[in-house]
Amino acid sequence: MKRKVRILILCKTYPSPSAKYAETSCVAGMDEDGNLIRLYPVPFRLVTSDQQFAKWQWIEASIERSPADRRPESHKIGVDSICVGRTLPAGDWYERRVLLDRLMVYENFDALEKARIEHNVTLGLIRPARIAALRIQKSASTEWTPEEIDKLQSMQRQPSLFKEQEHASIKRLEKVPFDFHYVYECLVDGELKTHIHKIVDWEASQLFRNVYRKHGAKGWEAPFRHKLETDLPDKDLMLLMGTIHRFPKQWLIVSLIYPPKRQNEDDQQIALF
Repeated sequence: MKRKVRILILCKTYPSPSAKYAETSCVAGMDEDGNLIRLYPVPFRLVTSDQQFAKWQWIEASIERSPADRRPESHKIGVDSICVGRTLPAGDWYERRVLLDRLMVYENFDALEKARIEHNVTLGLIRPARIAALRIQKSASTEWTPEEIDKLQSMQRQPSLFKEQEHASIKRLEKVPFDFHYVYECLVDGELKTHIHKIVDWEASQLFRNVYRKHGAKGWEAPFRHKLETDLPDKDLMLLMGTIHRFPKQWLIVSLIYPPKRQNEDDQQIALF
Protein backbone atom coordinates (compact mmCIF):
# COMPACT_ATOMS: atom_id res chain seq x y z
CA MET A 1 0.00 0.00 0.00
CA LYS A 2 1.36 3.38 -1.00
CA ARG A 3 1.72 6.12 1.56
CA LYS A 4 3.09 9.63 1.52
CA VAL A 5 5.85 10.30 4.02
CA ARG A 6 8.42 12.94 4.94
CA ILE A 7 11.96 11.56 5.10
CA LEU A 8 15.15 13.21 6.30
CA ILE A 9 17.93 11.89 4.04
CA LEU A 10 20.88 10.44 5.98
CA CYS A 11 22.54 8.29 3.35
CA LYS A 12 23.27 8.03 -0.34
CA THR A 13 25.58 5.27 -1.48
CA TYR A 14 27.85 5.75 -4.47
CA PRO A 15 25.92 4.70 -7.61
CA SER A 16 26.44 1.30 -9.17
CA PRO A 17 25.57 0.05 -12.68
CA SER A 18 22.07 -1.35 -13.08
CA ALA A 19 20.59 -3.34 -15.95
CA LYS A 20 17.14 -1.83 -15.38
CA TYR A 21 17.96 1.75 -14.34
CA ALA A 22 21.44 2.28 -15.88
CA GLU A 23 22.74 3.24 -12.42
CA THR A 24 21.25 3.20 -8.94
CA SER A 25 21.99 4.34 -5.41
CA CYS A 26 20.72 3.08 -2.10
CA VAL A 27 19.18 5.96 -0.19
CA ALA A 28 18.24 5.85 3.47
CA GLY A 29 16.79 8.25 5.97
CA MET A 30 14.43 8.63 8.88
CA ASP A 31 10.79 9.58 9.08
CA GLU A 32 9.36 12.09 11.54
CA ASP A 33 8.76 9.34 14.11
CA GLY A 34 12.39 8.20 14.13
CA ASN A 35 12.01 5.12 11.94
CA LEU A 36 14.81 4.30 9.51
CA ILE A 37 13.69 3.82 5.89
CA ARG A 38 15.67 2.38 2.99
CA LEU A 39 14.77 3.54 -0.53
CA TYR A 40 16.07 1.33 -3.32
CA PRO A 41 16.62 1.46 -6.17
CA VAL A 42 16.99 5.19 -6.77
CA PRO A 43 18.42 6.22 -10.17
CA PHE A 44 19.58 9.38 -8.44
CA ARG A 45 21.61 11.09 -11.15
CA LEU A 46 18.87 10.40 -13.69
CA VAL A 47 15.99 12.13 -11.93
CA THR A 48 15.19 15.71 -12.85
CA SER A 49 17.33 18.39 -11.22
CA ASP A 50 14.42 19.82 -9.21
CA GLN A 51 13.88 16.40 -7.61
CA GLN A 52 17.48 15.70 -6.63
CA PHE A 53 18.18 15.92 -2.93
CA ALA A 54 21.11 16.05 -0.56
CA LYS A 55 22.07 14.50 2.73
CA TRP A 56 20.32 16.26 5.62
CA GLN A 57 17.49 17.39 3.35
CA TRP A 58 13.81 16.64 3.92
CA ILE A 59 11.86 15.13 1.06
CA GLU A 60 8.23 14.12 0.72
CA ALA A 61 7.35 11.20 -1.51
CA SER A 62 5.04 8.25 -2.02
CA ILE A 63 6.56 4.96 -0.91
CA GLU A 64 5.43 1.36 -0.59
CA ARG A 65 6.96 -1.82 0.77
CA SER A 66 9.21 -3.48 -1.77
CA PRO A 67 7.70 -6.87 -2.74
CA ALA A 68 11.07 -8.16 -3.95
CA ASP A 69 12.95 -7.15 -0.79
CA ARG A 70 12.06 -8.74 2.55
CA ARG A 71 14.14 -6.32 4.60
CA PRO A 72 11.52 -4.49 6.70
CA GLU A 73 13.06 -1.04 6.19
CA SER A 74 13.11 -1.37 2.37
CA HIS A 75 10.64 0.59 0.28
CA LYS A 76 10.13 1.50 -3.35
CA ILE A 77 9.84 5.21 -3.97
CA GLY A 78 7.69 6.89 -6.58
CA VAL A 79 10.43 8.96 -8.19
CA ASP A 80 7.88 11.24 -9.87
CA SER A 81 6.31 11.96 -6.46
CA ILE A 82 9.50 13.38 -4.88
CA CYS A 83 9.11 16.91 -3.53
CA VAL A 84 12.31 18.28 -2.03
CA GLY A 85 12.08 20.34 1.12
CA ARG A 86 14.26 22.17 3.57
CA THR A 87 17.92 21.27 4.06
CA LEU A 88 19.11 21.38 7.66
CA PRO A 89 21.84 24.06 7.83
CA ALA A 90 25.43 22.86 7.58
CA GLY A 91 27.33 23.37 10.81
CA ASP A 92 24.19 23.82 12.90
CA TRP A 93 24.09 20.50 14.71
CA TYR A 94 21.49 21.36 17.33
CA GLU A 95 18.51 20.59 15.10
CA ARG A 96 20.24 17.57 13.62
CA ARG A 97 21.00 16.24 17.11
CA VAL A 98 17.37 16.59 18.18
CA LEU A 99 16.35 14.40 15.26
CA LEU A 100 19.21 11.91 15.63
CA ASP A 101 18.26 11.43 19.28
CA ARG A 102 15.01 9.83 18.07
CA LEU A 103 16.99 6.97 16.53
CA MET A 104 18.16 3.80 18.23
CA VAL A 105 21.99 3.84 18.42
CA TYR A 106 23.67 0.50 19.11
CA GLU A 107 26.75 0.77 21.29
CA ASN A 108 28.51 -2.04 19.43
CA PHE A 109 28.24 -4.06 16.26
CA ASP A 110 27.39 -7.26 18.13
CA ALA A 111 24.20 -5.66 19.44
CA LEU A 112 23.18 -4.66 15.91
CA GLU A 113 23.91 -8.16 14.58
CA LYS A 114 21.84 -9.64 17.41
CA ALA A 115 18.97 -7.33 16.40
CA ARG A 116 19.28 -8.62 12.83
CA ILE A 117 19.10 -12.25 13.92
CA GLU A 118 16.29 -11.82 16.43
CA HIS A 119 14.23 -8.98 14.92
CA ASN A 120 15.30 -8.77 11.24
CA VAL A 121 16.87 -5.33 11.70
CA THR A 122 18.88 -4.59 8.54
CA LEU A 123 19.58 -0.87 8.93
CA GLY A 124 20.97 0.71 12.07
CA LEU A 125 23.39 3.15 13.69
CA ILE A 126 26.36 2.05 15.77
CA ARG A 127 28.80 4.15 17.76
CA PRO A 128 32.29 2.60 17.66
CA ALA A 129 34.59 3.10 20.63
CA ARG A 130 37.56 3.79 18.37
CA ILE A 131 38.55 3.90 14.71
CA ALA A 132 41.70 1.78 14.58
CA ALA A 133 42.60 2.23 10.91
CA LEU A 134 41.43 2.98 7.42
CA ARG A 135 42.29 0.29 4.88
CA ILE A 136 42.70 1.37 1.29
CA GLN A 137 43.13 -1.21 -1.44
CA LYS A 138 42.77 -1.25 -5.19
CA SER A 139 39.43 -2.49 -6.40
CA ALA A 140 39.31 -5.88 -8.08
CA SER A 141 38.71 -3.94 -11.29
CA THR A 142 39.86 -0.34 -11.63
CA GLU A 143 37.71 0.14 -14.76
CA TRP A 144 34.11 -0.71 -15.54
CA THR A 145 33.68 -4.12 -17.14
CA PRO A 146 32.10 -4.31 -20.62
CA GLU A 147 28.89 -5.55 -18.99
CA GLU A 148 28.85 -2.60 -16.57
CA ILE A 149 29.52 -0.13 -19.39
CA ASP A 150 26.58 -1.63 -21.28
CA LYS A 151 24.35 -1.02 -18.26
CA LEU A 152 25.57 2.55 -17.83
CA GLN A 153 24.94 3.28 -21.50
CA SER A 154 21.51 1.68 -21.51
CA MET A 155 19.78 5.02 -20.84
CA GLN A 156 21.10 6.27 -24.17
CA ARG A 157 19.02 3.57 -25.83
CA GLN A 158 15.86 4.70 -24.02
CA PRO A 159 15.36 8.28 -25.23
CA SER A 160 11.72 8.30 -24.17
CA LEU A 161 12.74 8.25 -20.50
CA PHE A 162 14.64 11.52 -20.50
CA LYS A 163 14.54 14.82 -22.30
CA GLU A 164 17.30 15.31 -24.84
CA GLN A 165 18.95 18.10 -22.85
CA GLU A 166 18.92 15.95 -19.70
CA HIS A 167 20.53 13.12 -21.68
CA ALA A 168 23.39 15.35 -22.72
CA SER A 169 24.02 16.61 -19.19
CA ILE A 170 24.53 13.16 -17.66
CA LYS A 171 28.16 12.08 -17.85
CA ARG A 172 29.18 8.47 -17.52
CA LEU A 173 29.54 7.48 -13.90
CA GLU A 174 33.17 7.63 -12.77
CA LYS A 175 34.62 4.42 -11.37
CA VAL A 176 36.30 4.76 -7.97
CA PRO A 177 39.33 2.45 -8.34
CA PHE A 178 39.80 1.84 -4.60
CA ASP A 179 37.88 0.11 -1.84
CA PHE A 180 37.79 1.72 1.61
CA HIS A 181 37.31 -0.22 4.86
CA TYR A 182 37.12 1.00 8.42
CA VAL A 183 38.86 -1.13 11.04
CA TYR A 184 37.09 -0.15 14.24
CA GLU A 185 36.70 -1.30 17.82
CA CYS A 186 33.60 -1.67 19.94
CA LEU A 187 33.36 -2.19 23.66
CA VAL A 188 31.63 -5.52 24.44
CA ASP A 189 31.34 -6.66 28.06
CA GLY A 190 34.28 -4.47 29.04
CA GLU A 191 36.57 -5.70 26.26
CA LEU A 192 37.41 -4.18 22.88
CA LYS A 193 36.37 -6.20 19.84
CA THR A 194 37.61 -5.39 16.33
CA HIS A 195 35.46 -5.29 13.19
CA ILE A 196 36.16 -4.45 9.55
CA HIS A 197 33.49 -3.13 7.19
CA LYS A 198 33.52 -1.56 3.74
CA ILE A 199 32.52 2.11 3.34
CA VAL A 200 30.14 2.73 0.40
CA ASP A 201 29.05 6.23 1.42
CA TRP A 202 28.76 8.63 -1.53
CA GLU A 203 30.51 11.35 0.52
CA ALA A 204 33.62 9.18 0.94
CA SER A 205 33.79 8.44 -2.78
CA GLN A 206 33.25 12.11 -3.60
CA LEU A 207 36.01 13.05 -1.17
CA PHE A 208 38.35 10.67 -2.99
CA ARG A 209 37.47 12.25 -6.35
CA ASN A 210 38.01 15.76 -4.99
CA VAL A 211 41.40 15.11 -3.37
CA TYR A 212 42.57 13.04 -6.36
CA ARG A 213 41.79 15.92 -8.72
CA LYS A 214 43.52 18.40 -6.41
CA HIS A 215 46.59 16.40 -5.38
CA GLY A 216 47.01 13.78 -8.10
CA ALA A 217 47.91 10.09 -7.93
CA LYS A 218 50.81 10.60 -5.50
CA GLY A 219 49.25 13.14 -3.16
CA TRP A 220 45.59 12.24 -2.64
CA GLU A 221 45.97 9.60 0.07
CA ALA A 222 47.32 11.80 2.89
CA PRO A 223 44.41 14.31 2.97
CA PHE A 224 41.92 11.48 2.43
CA ARG A 225 43.32 9.55 5.39
CA HIS A 226 43.43 12.66 7.55
CA LYS A 227 39.71 13.22 7.02
CA LEU A 228 38.66 9.63 7.75
CA GLU A 229 41.30 8.61 10.29
CA THR A 230 41.69 11.85 12.29
CA ASP A 231 39.05 14.47 11.56
CA LEU A 232 35.88 12.34 11.68
CA PRO A 233 36.96 10.13 14.63
CA ASP A 234 37.56 13.30 16.66
CA LYS A 235 33.81 13.89 16.44
CA ASP A 236 30.92 11.79 17.75
CA LEU A 237 31.28 9.46 14.77
CA MET A 238 28.44 7.04 14.15
CA LEU A 239 28.26 4.47 11.37
CA LEU A 240 24.99 3.87 9.58
CA MET A 241 25.13 0.17 8.74
CA GLY A 242 23.04 -1.66 6.18
CA THR A 243 22.88 -5.23 4.92
CA ILE A 244 23.11 -6.35 1.30
CA HIS A 245 19.88 -7.68 -0.19
CA ARG A 246 21.48 -10.70 -1.85
CA PHE A 247 23.78 -11.39 1.12
CA PRO A 248 21.64 -10.76 4.22
CA LYS A 249 24.43 -11.52 6.71
CA GLN A 250 26.85 -9.04 5.15
CA TRP A 251 26.94 -5.47 6.49
CA LEU A 252 28.27 -2.31 4.85
CA ILE A 253 28.90 1.18 6.19
CA VAL A 254 26.39 3.08 4.07
CA SER A 255 26.81 6.50 5.70
CA LEU A 256 29.05 8.38 8.12
CA ILE A 257 27.27 10.57 10.68
CA TYR A 258 29.60 12.87 12.60
CA PRO A 259 28.10 15.51 14.89
CA PRO A 260 30.48 17.27 17.30
CA LYS A 261 30.96 15.51 20.61
CA ARG A 262 28.63 16.51 23.38
CA GLN A 263 30.10 18.49 26.27
CA ASN A 264 32.12 16.29 28.66
CA GLU A 265 31.98 13.37 26.20
CA ASP A 266 35.76 13.31 25.95
CA ASP A 267 36.05 12.83 29.73
CA GLN A 268 33.50 10.02 29.68
CA GLN A 269 35.31 8.24 26.85
CA ILE A 270 38.69 8.48 28.57
CA ALA A 271 37.15 6.82 31.62
CA LEU A 272 36.35 3.74 29.52
CA PHE A 273 40.02 2.88 28.99
